[in-house]
Amino acid sequence: MAIDDFFRARIDQMIDMAHPLAVLARRLPWASLEATLAPCFARTAPAAGEAVAEEDLFGAVPEGVTVLSNAGRPRLAMRLMISLLYLKHAFNLSDEELVARWSENVVWQYFSGREYYEPRLPCDATQLGRFRAAAGEAGVEEILKATIDTAVTMKAIKPAEFKRVIVDTTVQPKAIAHPTDSRLLEAARRALVKAAGAAGIELKQTFAKEGKHLRWKAGRYGHARQFRRLAKVARRQRTIVGRLLREIERKAADIDMTAERFERFNDLLQRCERIRTQGKKSKAKLYALHAPEVECIAKGKARTPYEFGVKAAVAVTHKSGLMVGARTFPGNPYDGHILAAQIEQTNILLQATGREVKEVFADLGFRGVDQDNPGVEITHRGKYKRLTKQQRKWLRRRSAVEPAIGHTKSDCRMDRCWLKGQIGDALHAVLCAAGYNIRWLLRAIARLGLKALYLRLVLAALSRSLRTAADDYLTLDAGQRTVFG
Repeated sequence: MAIDDFFRARIDQMIDMAHPLAVLARRLPWASLEATLAPCFARTAPAAGEAVAEEDLFGAVPEGVTVLSNAGRPRLAMRLMISLLYLKHAFNLSDEELVARWSENVVWQYFSGREYYEPRLPCDATQLGRFRAAAGEAGVEEILKATIDTAVTMKAIKPAEFKRVIVDTTVQPKAIAHPTDSRLLEAARRALVKAAGAAGIELKQTFAKEGKHLRWKAGRYGHARQFRRLAKVARRQRTIVGRLLREIERKAADIDMTAERFERFNDLLQRCERIRTQGKKSKAKLYALHAPEVECIAKGKARTPYEFGVKAAVAVTHKSGLMVGARTFPGNPYDGHILAAQIEQTNILLQATGREVKEVFADLGFRGVDQDNPGVEITHRGKYKRLTKQQRKWLRRRSAVEPAIGHTKSDCRMDRCWLKGQIGDALHAVLCAAGYNIRWLLRAIARLGLKALYLRLVLAALSRSLRTAADDYLTLDAGQRTVFG
């Protein structure tokens, strides 16, 4: 049994225990979450005292000799890291802002499982990235699943609502600058010069001064809509990148590199060559040198005709708007072709509730896929004449998914993904959905708390009036009781 610290006040004595975040801290299934994610963080190093074959300062260790484990320091508490991910996306904070605010916020520390206030950072901001990578897509889906299970156990949503969902797609933009030919060519030139210096290749000319001036000219000509001059600048930039590529390829043959380093070096050269040769109507364009997975997606918006990122699909419950699914789909597939995969993920997340998706409400982008989704009724505007009166009423609520997507982008960081690669896009979409559900649960707790308080006040007033009536009745004499009796 833990002994209390008599020189420090406990956090539960410092905060309002009716705060929605404090209530949610006691409702989330932390133990089951930790048990589920534990295999993702199992030690791969040998245990202390185990016989291993490795090398030390004096060479190879003979077989049968016991050595100490090199597993490193103990990991941080699992609940702490999970709670930090929840708070990050629920309150739209970067990793650095998150750890700074955690050290100042007592309620957040209680949510993370701390008993006493700690005026220090919970961890280094970079450890959040390593935790995400180690958890993987399956791990963050468990984090999202915990919010759904909590909503059911709190009776904030009825399990029967899960059979009817709304599905829609959106674009999860990547954190890149707007891709223009001039910007990409200048980025390729700088990357080539840097890579050559790191590899020990001495270039005859780096074009640093000319490249900077060409970039300035391109910006001014584009702003003035002088496109012929702009094209001339881009041609010169392509020439510079081509000269650097050819010189580096000639001299790289004499450089001794490891296989891993050579692979990275060759990959950079291929990307720069793609940027140099791609044109206006080229297929499989490269829109960012550091993020080759970025795609150009047109969703038909007047204010943003083209968005650069990855297509993402979300699923929310039809009545309450709880998010029960979020996935990314690289390659910009047709909306209808991703419906089966989205329903599959949603059914996996709903396993603990014992329910499955039976009805899906979507827009016209999901036409013609009824045969690919047996057992699921897909309703959209194209079937309006065949729908019943009740189904038409339900279909009018399909647009409720739009504000859910908007809040996920503006409040939960889906408007800009900073994580690396396709796996980073997948992790980010699921964590944004988890942050959205945390905000949903906080509102539900406040709503249910007010309802419970109102019922208590009504019962207290009713009992008081009954008690007063009983006291008045007892003060009457026998004759009066007979009259009123």
